[in-house]
Amino acid sequence: MRSPEGLTELFRANGRKVTAQRQCIFGVLEGDVTHPSAETVHDRARRMIGTISLKTVYQTLNDLAELGEIALLDLGTGTTRFDPNVDDHHHHLVCRRCGNVRDLVAAFPDPTIPEGAELGFEVGSAEIVFRGLCPACQAAPGPPVPRGDRRSMPTHDRIDATVTTVTTDERNGTPCQH
Repeated sequence: MRSPEGLTELFRANGRKVTAQRQCIFGVLEGDVTHPSAETVHDRARRMIGTISLKTVYQTLNDLAELGEIALLDLGTGTTRFDPNVDDHHHHLVCRRCGNVRDLVAAFPDPTIPEGAELGFEVGSAEIVFRGLCPACQAAPGPPVPRGDRRSMPTHDRIDATVTTVTTDERNGTPCQH
């Protein structure tokens, strides 16, 4: 994903409005490796702009996805996650207990479906998702999570990042801290 400044330029070049709220969302996403949900992005942005709406967050995330700057992920956690890492080919690790998602950069030799087993689908791509327990859940006492039980996955992202960049809305000088 581009820098917040690069995203601002991209939005303007594509005729999309650039607001203080959108610039704040750009900053919240910058460097994020947690694959946040829209609700998590909203919570983080509200710490800086208390009046930002969830609708604005969803619209901005969908615009970013449409422009190819983030990927929408359905990893079986009960909610769509957003991946700002669209430059590097990677797979995902998903914690069965807390829903933590991380990128896994690993080469798997051309996963293919055996001829005749594709059930009529025209397959264009494949992704691999590994499920297990993250380091924090391995160390913490908690109820056992059955292998592959998606119902036990949370519907939110429990990871909280501290970001310290400050940007300013060029039009009115409003600070957006992240």
